[in-house]
Amino acid sequence: MSFLPSTSAEDVIGQPARAQFEAFLDEHRSDLNHCLDGLTEEQARRSLVPSRTTLLGLVKHATFVEKVWFDEAITRRPRAEIGIPATPDESFILDDTDTVASIRQSAPPSLRVLTPRDRIPGLGRHGLRQPARPAPAALGLPPRAA
Repeated sequence: MSFLPSTSAEDVIGQPARAQFEAFLDEHRSDLNHCLDGLTEEQARRSLVPSRTTLLGLVKHATFVEKVWFDEAITRRPRAEIGIPATPDESFILDDTDTVASIRQSAPPSLRVLTPRDRIPGLGRHGLRQPARPAPAALGLPPRAA
């Protein structure tokens, strides 16, 4: 599976904020995923600091953060329904089934490969749910109805 972004952040300078945001997110996701390239499962799980922090745990946590921002914050679906941990601290914890491949596969797809209606899970053509907190303007979402 390739994690190379098709458009770099430098390619979208001067384009609308949404294009810049999507390129930025994809590029940084790619950079983080490339930290795992060439590592064994044991190396990816190794903690080099006195905490739970591992490279594989960082990638798992980044996936959690994206799902919080692009699913929970927008759709207000509970974390249990989304299938993510209840707290950020728990998102670093690796279980026996977590592998480099499984963590990479659990990452949300690039925002640029989804159709606008499907960019955020749970949203229909006109069914924008009330956000739990304000969404980033860069997502290009319509303003909240008064």
